[in-house]
Amino acid sequence: MEPIKSEQAFEEKIAGVKPTIAVFKTTWCKDCHFIDPFMPEVVEAYKDRLNFIQLDRDEVPDLCEKLNILGIPSFIAFREGKELARFVSKLRKTRDEIEQFLNRSLEIADALPR
Repeated sequence: MEPIKSEQAFEEKIAGVKPTIAVFKTTWCKDCHFIDPFMPEVVEAYKDRLNFIQLDRDEVPDLCEKLNILGIPSFIAFREGKELARFVSKLRKTRDEIEQFLNRSLEIADALPR
């Protein structure tokens, strides 16, 4: 996942036609660290269909407020600058749940006109 440190870089990354998954995390979040071992494999499996970026909520607080990011980790799918779907829950996220979200995001993106 490509680390993003500014709102400008974020806006540039989500503007593309290929859907982008923004993952919001922090260094102190236990649930964020829980997904770290398997996320590289997930990113690898979806890299042809999705771009992945990672943002530290503490580094981009204004952006997180604008996007209403309260819980972490949070996953938001974007295409051409528009939000397609988001996966936020208070519960720890499993690999299966994350992959279901990615598949649903792809279905939404495929259903939209290009």
